[in-house]
Amino acid sequence: MLLTLDLNDPRPLHEQVAGAIRRAIGEGSYQAGDRLPPAKDLADALGINANTVLRALRDLRDEGLLEFRRGRGVSVAGVPTGRALIVQRARELLEEAKRYGYSRDDLIDVLKELP
Repeated sequence: MLLTLDLNDPRPLHEQVAGAIRRAIGEGSYQAGDRLPPAKDLADALGINANTVLRALRDLRDEGLLEFRRGRGVSVAGVPTGRALIVQRARELLEEAKRYGYSRDDLIDVLKELP
């Protein structure tokens, strides 16, 4: 799994990690039943604390995307719906727009202008 984090992103790291994993699942890099790498390995690869990764994994478990199995690690429980992916990307777009000084209403106006 190739995950990247944007250190300039104002969102907390655990939200970025959860979003990256959610996106990887939604784009088909992982299917239902596939196991994820251990949290420690993900944390080492990303250069962050393992507790940050564990928090992201717990959030995704609470959403129903992951399941924790004692002795078997973390596996994909389901695939997010298209709507869940769109909502995640919309959140990311809104955060990006805010960094450039655009409000939610400005972003809505831009979307309305699109064909």
